[in-house]
Amino acid sequence: MHASRGVPFVSLRRSLDIRSLLEARAGAAQPGWAAIFAKAFCLVARDEPVLRRLYLKWPWPHLYELPRSVGMVAIARKEDGEDCVLPQKVSAADELPLAEVDALIRHAKTAPVDDVPAFRKILRATRLPLPLRRLVWMAGLNFGRQRANYFGTFGITSVAAFGAGELHALSPGPFIVSYGAVSPNHSIEVVIRWDHRVTDAALIAQTLTRLEQALNGPIRAELLSQRQAAEPKPVRAVAT
Repeated sequence: MHASRGVPFVSLRRSLDIRSLLEARAGAAQPGWAAIFAKAFCLVARDEPVLRRLYLKWPWPHLYELPRSVGMVAIARKEDGEDCVLPQKVSAADELPLAEVDALIRHAKTAPVDDVPAFRKILRATRLPLPLRRLVWMAGLNFGRQRANYFGTFGITSVAAFGAGELHALSPGPFIVSYGAVSPNHSIEVVIRWDHRVTDAALIAQTLTRLEQALNGPIRAELLSQRQAAEPKPVRAVAT
């Protein structure tokens, strides 16, 4: 929250029609929505470099562009009797099978904390004394590749599992994607919250349109392919 205080965030919400995706997902292995949105955003960002840019303050204010997207998916867990949220790192989801992206996220939900590298990194930093912790955060947020390694280029979060609601989350940025519950009319509310120093609303409006296309296009096609691969092959009788 301290690192997010100075970020000039702006939000844009849109209802996406995902009827085609839902039809494909109904007969597939039911990958989680976090995995679906992480891969879809990476597919859009692969062709839109602005979605892979970071705003850095050191040694002078500038934009830094990464060759691929790194997502941070918010994982809600209970540790030592306390509710907490920890970020699971998913690098270049557009280059991975959807099933593998989903497995990474599910592993982060159930595995011991020490078995998840992204969790270990963030917890090591939180255990430092406050002055040293702030210094580590400042360094991590202002070196391009290290910032991507520790904080990603975009975040995925949602409270859809607990019912309908519109979430406008905070993070150091630059992009945060949140989604709601699927509505009876086969649509889903999606909010993109972004650092206004990186881009303006026109690009984000286009991004939401392209996100809908990615969900109903390549993501749907991959789910259909998974379903076909899982279907039992017909057995042909052989005459004797």
